[in-house]
Amino acid sequence: MRTTQYAWRWLVGAVVLALVLIGTASGVRSLPRPGVRPSPATLDKFVYLPLISRSYPSYDWLQFNGDPQHSGNNTLETTITSGNVVSLTQLFQVSLPGTADGAPVYLRAVSTTLGIKDLVFVTTKAGHIVALEAHTGGTIWSKQNAAGLCRINQGSTPCYTTSSPAIDPNWQFVYSYGLDGKVHKYQVGDGSEVISSSWPETTTLKPEDEKGSPPLTMATVSSVTYLYAANGGYPGDQGDYQGHITAINLSDGTQRVFNAMCSNQTVHFNYSSPDCPDVQSAIWARSAVVYLSDTNKIYMATGNGTFNPASHYWGDTVFALNPDGTGLNGDPLKTYTPVNYQHLQDTDQDIGSTNVALLPTAITSTVTHLAMEGGKDAVLRLIDLDALSGSVGSTGGEVFSMAVPQGGEVLTASAVWVNPDDHSTWVFVANDNGISGLQVTYSGSGVPQLTFRWKKNNGGTSPIVANGVLFQAGPNNIYARDPKTGNVLWQDSTIGGIHWESPVVVNGVVYITDENAHLTAYALN
Repeated sequence: MRTTQYAWRWLVGAVVLALVLIGTASGVRSLPRPGVRPSPATLDKFVYLPLISRSYPSYDWLQFNGDPQHSGNNTLETTITSGNVVSLTQLFQVSLPGTADGAPVYLRAVSTTLGIKDLVFVTTKAGHIVALEAHTGGTIWSKQNAAGLCRINQGSTPCYTTSSPAIDPNWQFVYSYGLDGKVHKYQVGDGSEVISSSWPETTTLKPEDEKGSPPLTMATVSSVTYLYAANGGYPGDQGDYQGHITAINLSDGTQRVFNAMCSNQTVHFNYSSPDCPDVQSAIWARSAVVYLSDTNKIYMATGNGTFNPASHYWGDTVFALNPDGTGLNGDPLKTYTPVNYQHLQDTDQDIGSTNVALLPTAITSTVTHLAMEGGKDAVLRLIDLDALSGSVGSTGGEVFSMAVPQGGEVLTASAVWVNPDDHSTWVFVANDNGISGLQVTYSGSGVPQLTFRWKKNNGGTSPIVANGVLFQAGPNNIYARDPKTGNVLWQDSTIGGIHWESPVVVNGVVYITDENAHLTAYALN
């Protein structure tokens, strides 16, 4: 099985547990100054002590769905299991300064003015970045980059974001999208903003039309970490937006831009010049940019817009870039575009409402690097990342396709799970109509396909798997399910409405934000 991308997580958990025991035997060092996370040496000897009573090794959750692949499969979790999940009870429910329409991130053992704290970070629609104590919900610090005079499509509605934050792998900084069209960089412990010749980093010059929709995401390649910010348009498909990603090199602050329209112009477009004559494509899927180390490429999908490779227009296309955000000769490195792209454009059925879900495959598979792409057209497509549509700008070439089992458009990120019983790969697709579980199976000749296993009618947003338990949030409800049957193992109905909000499970606690501007946490009773 090609499942080695998951194996390192178990090794990390074992190493961390060993460090806990070493720290207990070695005593405690003095604390570092507030605002700076302890060094690994100090961390080993201090911050794990209060966690030992919880009987789990501690780990971080630095970005949307946990890793650069955004698989939504948390194999580090050991506290919550299918056997005890029924004992989850509300740990806290606190009010936020605004609705956080995304997913939280988590950093353990941060030095703050109140001592060493595990922190949860959220970005609100109104441009706040809030750091909260992970076990009580108390606010440690809060900053805001508000809309100011920014109005959607130069109308009367203030600009907003549905982005989520990301935490630097060096533990020192958290990044959040601001309504000024920039990504801001803050010290994790006290919220001090880093201001320099690079920071804050511009990601759009047209914030009135180009919405910061998806979470900020990251990938580390050869010791260099890239932060990815994606922009699309606001609901209604109006205004002068092209859709693009900004890839920021966190080691030196340099950035690269790749535009979905006029991709030969690697700049941020302006309302005057430079600009692109074609408009209204977008990169807006929940897991906006995914990274696959095996191919050393990043992948993303675009919403509607003109598909015309000769003019460098890439509407309704999945494409690959280098990790630094560059393509080749002004075009992507590889592309996949459905043959019915014009119909998708004419009927507003973006395939870019989702991004590819990376699927481990069996040794006998004819496809080494497999991915699933959904969309507004209610179709699930398996595509070969090594081939996509063949040459850049070609169409078709999917390995397999099927209708979404529960029907309806897909606007969420799918969760991918490798069943430890038989090492088969499963994918879970949620939308307004419900949630379904599908298994990757193979024809007699080794061609991969999706086999329907179950569906449930409770609608929801992007699911996540933690230690073999499937979590899903929907309007006023959060569920834990058996991933092999979809049966409910636990449910709570004390949260508010759900839009893009999706659950996070980390260190034995489940976190979810909602449309009532709450952050709710659950832990075992």
